[in-house]
Amino acid sequence: MTTPTSPAGSPGAEGPTPRERLAGLARRVLAADGVRLHADPADLRADALLAAAVDGPLVVPDAVLDPRTAAAPEVLAGDVGALLAVPLLAAGRPVGALAVHSTAPRPWTEDEVAVLVELAAAVVTEGERGDLASELESSRLRWGLAIEAAGVGGFDLDVATSHLEWDDRLIAIFGYDPATFGRSLADFEARLHPEDRERVMADVTAAVEAVGDFASEYRIVLPGGVVRWISARGRALHGGDGRLRLLGAAYDVTDVQSAEAGVRRVLESMSAAFFSLDREWRFTYVNAEAERLLGLRRDELLGGVVWELFPAAPGSPFDVEYRGAVAEGRPRVFEAHYPAPLDRWYEVRAFPVDDGLSVYFTDVTERRALQEREVQEAARREVLSRVSAELAATLDPEAAVARLAQLVVPLLADWSVVTLVRDDGRLQDVGWWHAEEELRPLVEVYARHRLEALEDASYLDRALAEGRLVEVPEPAHASIARILRPGRAAEVLATLAPRWAAIVPLVARGRTLGVLTVFRGEGRGGPGEEDMAVARQLAERAGVGLDNARLYRAQLSLAEELQRSLLTAPPAPDHTEIAVRYVPAAEAARVGGDWYDAFLQRDGDTVVVIGDVVGHDTAAAAAMGQLRGLLRGIAFHHGAGPAETLAGLDAAMEGLLLETTATAVVVRVEQTPDMRAEGLTRLRWSNAGHPPPMLATPDGEVHQLLAARTDLLLGILPDTRRHEGTAVVDRGSTLLLYTDGLVERRDQGLQQGLARLRRELSDVAHLPLEEVLDELLERLRPEASHDDVALLAVRLHPQDGPRPPEAGPEVVPPEVPPEPTA
Repeated sequence: MTTPTSPAGSPGAEGPTPRERLAGLARRVLAADGVRLHADPADLRADALLAAAVDGPLVVPDAVLDPRTAAAPEVLAGDVGALLAVPLLAAGRPVGALAVHSTAPRPWTEDEVAVLVELAAAVVTEGERGDLASELESSRLRWGLAIEAAGVGGFDLDVATSHLEWDDRLIAIFGYDPATFGRSLADFEARLHPEDRERVMADVTAAVEAVGDFASEYRIVLPGGVVRWISARGRALHGGDGRLRLLGAAYDVTDVQSAEAGVRRVLESMSAAFFSLDREWRFTYVNAEAERLLGLRRDELLGGVVWELFPAAPGSPFDVEYRGAVAEGRPRVFEAHYPAPLDRWYEVRAFPVDDGLSVYFTDVTERRALQEREVQEAARREVLSRVSAELAATLDPEAAVARLAQLVVPLLADWSVVTLVRDDGRLQDVGWWHAEEELRPLVEVYARHRLEALEDASYLDRALAEGRLVEVPEPAHASIARILRPGRAAEVLATLAPRWAAIVPLVARGRTLGVLTVFRGEGRGGPGEEDMAVARQLAERAGVGLDNARLYRAQLSLAEELQRSLLTAPPAPDHTEIAVRYVPAAEAARVGGDWYDAFLQRDGDTVVVIGDVVGHDTAAAAAMGQLRGLLRGIAFHHGAGPAETLAGLDAAMEGLLLETTATAVVVRVEQTPDMRAEGLTRLRWSNAGHPPPMLATPDGEVHQLLAARTDLLLGILPDTRRHEGTAVVDRGSTLLLYTDGLVERRDQGLQQGLARLRRELSDVAHLPLEEVLDELLERLRPEASHDDVALLAVRLHPQDGPRPPEAGPEVVPPEVPPEPTA
């Protein structure tokens, strides 16, 4: 810190000079780590840190990043992190600078700049006095002139007689004429400001009685009503004649007081609250905004200890941060809440200073409330979104609705219970949750017993009957207890002790399908309108989802009946075992265009079919039923082979105006007596644009059944020529027909799916045939598949013994010739 020397002849040389006092005030009010004062233009321009202040106020929140200060040695050394400087202006010319700095970066407000400008003006005034005194102090004459220039006057009071001698300078300061000045203590007292008179005279009396030092600052009122500030210093002592005298000097400090008053005006006009504490934690200054926010008058605060005036502060963040700032000598910035009677949130900046702590703070209660509302609103939207997503993603909406109990806690309630109305009209609690983990078992016990314990005409019954939200009178535990029969539910309710409760019906299409009951404990209070609006929306979405699920189940039941009528059970001829599966798409009704078929022709050969009509809806299912019926009729009546059968189906589709397309594979299982004797079977097939069948041989190898070419889909060119492929296989082989839903999906192409199917079939082909299909579905079909899947597997058991038990009893039409005996 660079400061000027004390002006020559100034009184009280042991105390701070006016300039030092102003510089110290700058550091204290602006909560700075250091202060710098240059009163020489040359020194200012040579100072790398303050040179830029010649042109006007220099505001540097981060000295490292600001090119005007980054190269200064103090910045490079880490001593200066932020800087605020203003020029000292005399007659409009810069004659120096006053600056404060902190070791860490910090923002500077407009109010803080205004404070430093006020203090700089006072420094210039004091400097002009000091400079003049310094020039003249080399001689006795200069000494006297310096005293006069500095505005210092002397006094000599005879205590016994109250005779008061003032020099001409002091007489002039007090506005008297030397010729008429009465030279009595009464003349001094007459000029004192009425508000200061009692205090100053008490200071005089105390110094005299103690034969000690006298120091006081006071106001005087000159003729015409002009008020000036005087600073006086002196000492009571006994003279050579033994008489007690009070000797001293006084000078006009109105400029310094004006600077301090200017600072106070700035502090009083600030939108931020400000107070200062001394090292004993006593309030030494409080501005008007601080009075308002702290809820106490200035006279109630000044001189009081902060921990006593605000009893909730000890141990709070205020205590920790204030003491930490003083102990470390570093500013602290934090947010904290002070409880009732203030019940406010504050953003606080606490800066340690030489004589204590300077604190700037603002009320951020509304801002935090807005942030909290935004957080709550986001949480409400998230709950609504999650409920919608869970209802849409599950095939069991009742389970998703049961999850409501968990989703509304703790946003809307401390704990909750979800109740559904079953198809038979009975009520069932299906979900429950509590915010506190240790209380969840109690909520479960309550949910398991409360319905049977409820009396008639309960609040729950009213919500179900009226289809509207019902609030339980407070306290809720007492109101509910009156309609509960004695027992376990009543005991648990007494422990849970909800203060507030409401029952929100789950309504859809005019029907109440259940209720959501929400509970809040003591101290939290009932929810606001926003919370209740969200509860209604949740209940509405859950009700619609639940109703859609029940409608879906009804549609599903009808669709399954249709499916069973279209996809008949396969035959069980001789030593051939046939197994089938149909799995619908996850998001559609359980009908679609995929089909399988297996039947015997008149000569006893087995025909197996797999097909897929384009589309995944009831129209595709209807077309599938027509094509399946036509194909088995053509094949059975004519006894035709696979290619001829598909050609006949193509012609029938054109002639009957069936405007659809489909893929299909027809495989005929044939055997001559010679082949039977050798344990062989011939497979003959034709493929109309369908994924190729797979054949697993007894040695575990898997092959695709590929003809010379794969023909067009059905329904494209009715006159297209159909081709066949043949393969002779050993008994013990397994043939697999399937639709593309098993091997094709969004994240997997057809060829990848076929390769994976070959690997998995090789791995499971040794299992019983029914298990083979189950394993393939488990391993290959995604849980939320967008396509339905049909599977048909044929196992050709060896024929050198009885029909194996796992193939089941033989089932064949009566006109089919019996199986040859071995």
